[in-house]
Amino acid sequence: MTAATLSSCRDTYRDVLIAAMARDDRLVCLDSDTGLFLGRDFGPAAERYLNLGIAEQNLLGAAAGLARSGRIPYVNTMATFASTRALESVKIDLAYANLPVRIAATHGGLSAGNLGPTHHSLEDLAIMRLLPNLTVLVPADSAGTIALFEQSLELPGPVYLRLGRIPTPEITVPAAPIQLGQAQLLRQGSDILLVCCGPHPVLMSLQAADLLADRGIRATVLNMHTVKPLDEQALAGSQPVVTVEEHWRSGGLGGAVTEALGETGRRVVRVGVPDRFVSMAGDQQFLLEQSGISVAGIEAAALRALGY
Repeated sequence: MTAATLSSCRDTYRDVLIAAMARDDRLVCLDSDTGLFLGRDFGPAAERYLNLGIAEQNLLGAAAGLARSGRIPYVNTMATFASTRALESVKIDLAYANLPVRIAATHGGLSAGNLGPTHHSLEDLAIMRLLPNLTVLVPADSAGTIALFEQSLELPGPVYLRLGRIPTPEITVPAAPIQLGQAQLLRQGSDILLVCCGPHPVLMSLQAADLLADRGIRATVLNMHTVKPLDEQALAGSQPVVTVEEHWRSGGLGGAVTEALGETGRRVVRVGVPDRFVSMAGDQQFLLEQSGISVAGIEAAALRALGY
């Protein structure tokens, strides 16, 4: 994989949003001074780009008003600010009112690792998936970002779109096209099920499946890009399950899968950040490794799940 083939979900989203705004005058871009759109030409949609500054609650309130008026607002901010600082607005103004506002959340997980715990977002999936009416999407690459953007455009309620910040490779294994609400099968196996979401966890899970294959262990890998509504049918089977996410182990994808399988007796091992703050600063890959989210960590979790 060469550097030229790398792209970030965040940049892909920006480009597809600008293109969509030129075609559809219902779309409005509300920015929180993220810098993501700096120097970008919105063309005929320029008047529908509004930078309201770093004021997330006001941003979501404005988005709710626009949605009531027939617009489809795209709110742009960092994931931790959307899910904690502005949570009451998300809960009441968007979810309770069931309005078609799309929250484009960047810097998910540890992608803002150099800024420390104030900017890490290890809680957002847990928070957002608890809210009724809210769809939670976590694309793993640019192709997934485009597909989920387009398929969520006409949803009647609010959407939380968690976007990777750092350029990562595209998922190149043969697979059916992304379908919102349906897990994407990336690899078929009968011994263990790896359920993952987000760019790094999906790529690592595929690599871990290769290592497990060298041991004679056949792994199924599911890209669970839609965390809510969760595709419970895709979890059917009897093999142990390993969940992989860039999130605290509690509450996120692992929590959702554990809830879904809680009465089946199947073993679930969750790979994620332990129940503590990541207090050190560093780049995303370093902090993932330090938190046990790695190819080796996924392989070890699979072996534990299998009783090795």
